Amino acid sequence: MRFNRTTFICLALMAAGGLFLTQADMFLGNYQLYILKLFFINAILALSLNLIYGFTGMFSLGHAGFMALGAYMAALCILPPEQKEMMWILEPIIWPFSDLFTPFWLAVILGGLVAFIFALFIAVPALRLGDDYLGIATLGFAEIIRVLLTNATPITNGSLGIKGIPDSATLLTCYVWMLITLVVIARIVYGNFGNVLRCIRDNEIAAQVMGINVFGYKVMSFCVGAFFAGVGGALLGSHLSTIDPKMFNFLLTFQVLMYVVAGGLGSLTGSILGAGIITVLLEWLRAIEEPMDFFGLVEIPGIPGMRMVVFSVLLLAIILYRREGIMGSREITIDGIGRFFRRLTTRTAGREG
Repeated sequence: MRFNRTTFICLALMAAGGLFLTQADMFLGNYQLYILKLFFINAILALSLNLIYGFTGMFSLGHAGFMALGAYMAALCILPPEQKEMMWILEPIIWPFSDLFTPFWLAVILGGLVAFIFALFIAVPALRLGDDYLGIATLGFAEIIRVLLTNATPITNGSLGIKGIPDSATLLTCYVWMLITLVVIARIVYGNFGNVLRCIRDNEIAAQVMGINVFGYKVMSFCVGAFFAGVGGALLGSHLSTIDPKMFNFLLTFQVLMYVVAGGLGSLTGSILGAGIITVLLEWLRAIEEPMDFFGLVEIPGIPGMRMVVFSVLLLAIILYRREGIMGSREITIDGIGRFFRRLTTRTAGREG
């Protein structure tokens, strides 16, 4: 990495953001802190899926399965053995999971590694397929993972799920993991490796003719994306304090896919923007599920699930009228921000003159 002016500015901004978050609880309420943590986690998930779909062109619908693996592995690592013994009431938890107890940072890494290993096994048969068939295959594998979690009662507590997970995913922890995800994926996609991934995405046959090991690059991209999906799942499980197999269904993958599509395929900053906007929007739309009274004249009863209907309509509008997403394939950079403000200053000075 070259330590030029831009690098130092980025490091300074990251440090300033971390310092700000250490004091955030002084001027933000619990609900705002909850949403901010959720945004960081969703940004991790969006960045990981963008690596697979946006930069490599693999239409994967298995993200929820990798998130589930990371969430369950991390939960098993940070739950005290005594709590596991009391919680597993259908069948006793088996060794070594009964005695497993690690720090949270290690639990998150282990969650990512479990997702990475499962992705490696999935990649061998699935990545030889293309386009829609790959999406169907990865969706099937995600459902297999969910069914296994439901039936592996001595390990996962079955359909009862795991409750009372320690809230170790602090605001600063989620922020640091988001930065790690962003830096690692940025180093991948904006280096020679990323150039190869974009070549595979744009024309896989041409990449094979050039002598590129297409399958190997696709496997590595898929597994790295799955690793960070597992990290996001581990943070999400700790953030919510409860997990069960029903949480990790296709709708969760669809939601992460929307972050990527709304932000722009092939744009890392677009993924972060998309995750932030949709996370806040989904929370705001909860209001339309509550009963509404218009000046005492008309009363509309609350309709459960209505926010997802409105959200889907808004998403259709984005796809129809802004298909490339908010950013397209562009990125927000320090130099770009500087040029924007210089142009703005020039225009303002011209008007005053």
